[in-house]
Amino acid sequence: MEPDRTYAGQIPEGERDEPVSGDDIPLTGDPVVDAATARLAAADPEDLDAQIEAGERVHQALRSRLSDLGG
Repeated sequence: MEPDRTYAGQIPEGERDEPVSGDDIPLTGDPVVDAATARLAAADPEDLDAQIEAGERVHQALRSRLSDLGG
């Protein structure tokens, strides 16, 4: 099975996923990662700066946890 190589810009507007609410985010069991992903879900979708900042925090949290594992 080939990976899906469809990007959000290629999906017709009516077929895109609905925004994810904080209640829909799966928990990882890691409080730092879970808090970062919750902030990303809660970021205002109309505020690109808020989305970028929250995404960077998730990235930082994931990198930190991976480095803790020796990765």
